Amino acid sequence: MRRSDREISDLKSIEAILQQASVCRLALSDENRPYIVPMNFGYRDKVLYFHSAGEGRKIEILQKNPHVCFEFDVGHELVIAEKACDYGMKYQSVIGFGTAAMINDNDEKKSALAIIMNQYAGGRYEFDDAAVAKTAVFKVEIHSMTGKKKG
Repeated sequence: MRRSDREISDLKSIEAILQQASVCRLALSDENRPYIVPMNFGYRDKVLYFHSAGEGRKIEILQKNPHVCFEFDVGHELVIAEKACDYGMKYQSVIGFGTAAMINDNDEKKSALAIIMNQYAGGRYEFDDAAVAKTAVFKVEIHSMTGKKKG
């Protein structure tokens, strides 16, 4: 990271950013062409969880290339100044890399969906077996992630 004074390396601080985030931008590589998609997510123990339709471009790409990059950002605040070039933005962000894998077992899918629900709403939920069977659920094992803050 170019600006080490802005780096967040403490895992608890990085996880606090993930807890505040409402969207994960998941970047995939489709034959050396980037593809990025904003997604709802869940996080637990250095693993990200996602759900989606069972087919589509994202799933096709992940089946060919499971290596991903992800990004989160929170706490946006415009810093106003007298001169245009002195304007800035306060924020906190996390960027990381990992490997995606589909979750096919219905019980494991339900556990992952519960983690996703907990990210947004907390509580305990029941999941319909038929709906779970039709839902694609995948996880990203995180290999590395770093945080950055300004302001």
